Amino acid sequence: MELLFVTLGGAILGLAARYLLPRRATYGTILVPAVGAGVAAVVWVALTWLGWAWDGGWIWVVALAAAGVVSALVALLIGPSRERADAELFERLSRPGRSARRA
Repeated sequence: MELLFVTLGGAILGLAARYLLPRRATYGTILVPAVGAGVAAVVWVALTWLGWAWDGGWIWVVALAAAGVVSALVALLIGPSRERADAELFERLSRPGRSARRA
């Protein structure tokens, strides 16, 4: 049951990162919340395998902090990368005669 709650918490932190950070129009609606949920679940399970108590406070702090940090990093890194890729694609598609001669 706690795994469900920490996964939901990770998804909520990912949702917050999606709407609080810039360039959210460059990636899908569910990407960052899904990353947050996945990271929270994986960290939680890894820490329980390492022997951390599920009812202890630190396992919650570490799992949710990792989910928040990774969600924010994904949101911050994917935006500029996607903008560069979109600009390159637009440039290539806007000159169809030139790209056809290269091939």
